[in-house]
Amino acid sequence: MTQTATHHCSEAREALAAAKFPPLELENRPTVPTDQAAHYLHRQQQTLRGWACLENGPIRPIRVNGRLAWKTDEIRRLLGVAQ
Repeated sequence: MTQTATHHCSEAREALAAAKFPPLELENRPTVPTDQAAHYLHRQQQTLRGWACLENGPIRPIRVNGRLAWKTDEIRRLLGVAQ
């Protein structure tokens, strides 16, 4: 795959994610799932899972029914986004 094709795939993924998730300022749930937290933090989902496993990331998730849930307020604090 060429660099141009890779760039277009990346842009398409970002556009799809942007359509899928509301802006962080409008998110009103106390926690969000890993895919959404990764979108807001501009990281891969696996990076966040690594933070959870190693307990070494800038924020730590809680576990709800065996799934990771990332506190919306902590994501906002990390990004410097006021509510």
